[in-house]
Amino acid sequence: MAAEERLSIYRATRIIKKRENSRLYNALRSIYEDSIFIAEIAGLWRDLPLLANLRCGLWYSPRFEATCYFKSTDGHTNNWSFNTSRLNLHVAQLAGLRGGCIIVDSTRRGKRFPDSMSKTIPIWTCLLNRAVKNCLLRMSAESQRDGESQSNCSPNETADVRLLSDDWDSSLHLPLWVPDIEKAAIEGHIEEWTKQLEACGADIHSLASIIRKPLRPLWISQKTLIWLNEVPDCNSWDFTPIILVSASASDGIAQQRSMSQFSWHYIPGAGDDEESWARGLSPNLFWKHTFELIDSGPDLCNQQVAELVEKERVYRAQRGEYSPQVTVKLHQKFSGNNHSNINGESINSRQLMGSKIFINSMNTTSSDERHPIFWLGSTNLAVAATLHVPDVLDDVDCVLNCNSKFKSFCLPCADSYLHLPMVTSKEDRFSLINNLPSAVGFAKLNLSRGKKMLVCCHNGEDISICVCLAILSSLFDEGAIPDQSSMPCSFIWSYSSFRSSSVFLQYQYFCP
Repeated sequence: MAAEERLSIYRATRIIKKRENSRLYNALRSIYEDSIFIAEIAGLWRDLPLLANLRCGLWYSPRFEATCYFKSTDGHTNNWSFNTSRLNLHVAQLAGLRGGCIIVDSTRRGKRFPDSMSKTIPIWTCLLNRAVKNCLLRMSAESQRDGESQSNCSPNETADVRLLSDDWDSSLHLPLWVPDIEKAAIEGHIEEWTKQLEACGADIHSLASIIRKPLRPLWISQKTLIWLNEVPDCNSWDFTPIILVSASASDGIAQQRSMSQFSWHYIPGAGDDEESWARGLSPNLFWKHTFELIDSGPDLCNQQVAELVEKERVYRAQRGEYSPQVTVKLHQKFSGNNHSNINGESINSRQLMGSKIFINSMNTTSSDERHPIFWLGSTNLAVAATLHVPDVLDDVDCVLNCNSKFKSFCLPCADSYLHLPMVTSKEDRFSLINNLPSAVGFAKLNLSRGKKMLVCCHNGEDISICVCLAILSSLFDEGAIPDQSSMPCSFIWSYSSFRSSSVFLQYQYFCP
């Protein structure tokens, strides 16, 4: 009896080890299979931009025009909410300019659609439609009051505004599987959330000039029936479609699938929670080597991924980029590459950052390699990665180091350097909030003396940007001029006011 028990334990251990070793391949193979469906749907409406809902949706296509961030938790039953820090205004603007858009996400909970698509995005479209309608009504009222002859709009444009304000659909459109009682409960919050949207400083007027037809969500899954000879033209609809595509099959359980060489398990929503399975692999790196990884099979996939990740790390490190070592341990989570910028484009960041200065690097082997520091307009504030700070010390008077790993710099005065170790929200959700008062106080002390200040973090893109936004919204007026009246006063930090400030909205516009 003891031998049988010992044998069953060993057998269970072998099974668990085998599943753990093949988990990475199962996830990548499942993502690849689901990406075929995404490509087919994108091919039906080639003119519509394809967007990935961070972070899970980013795995399901090699080509996305932009990203967005709609959280499922905002749509959980009895936990519905609208967060002004995730306005995703760029999605509405892109849909208005292109006649609609396609958003990709998936779920691993056995449902056809995640709650981000079932409720979060429908609530978002309803609120934007209501805010735009209110804006159009105000525009129409102002036109009538001032007289069409004195209005900036032509008679045709004025008539169009009136027509839109009369016929604009601002009702809540939810999928059929959401119960009526839940829909009624959500509708009870719509007016409150609309007021929050209008009061947060979002540029609704620009949206009203871009979106010609109200936004409306449509849902497509792998079980949706589409007649290929009757695919409608988006221009024929009386609304701007936000097509929500759930990439994963909705069977809810892992399915055994066999091939001539090997078998593997299909995982619904495999792209979710990438820290637990990706082993440092990013979506970009996966799509560069897709067929190589898929053809390797479950036995060699882990080794292939480890080699690719290490080669990529060395390649980036040689070019002076932030590239931490990835240590693979069982059940250990990694910090993956979150593609928060829209398709890597810098047009929106330039509008916020202003000018940028390139500094030649002493650490690169090529003379063509240059490392930038970004100056925030005329504010005497600059942003850079910690790695590049020694190259730019001659151009700044003080340094605020937000890197969690301590690194000292030689500065003439002791009060011209401050180290505040901050980590990402994945490691400590309160790290940034707890350190912001000290950061803004240090900035007030130095900027009030006319000093040039550099804010740095591990990559110069994440924590340092948030710190600079807090400084801008607290110490500067709209003209990027320090508010001298507040300089001598004691500083009281208000995180809620920062999250609703127009500067923060601009940041989350291009970094959702």
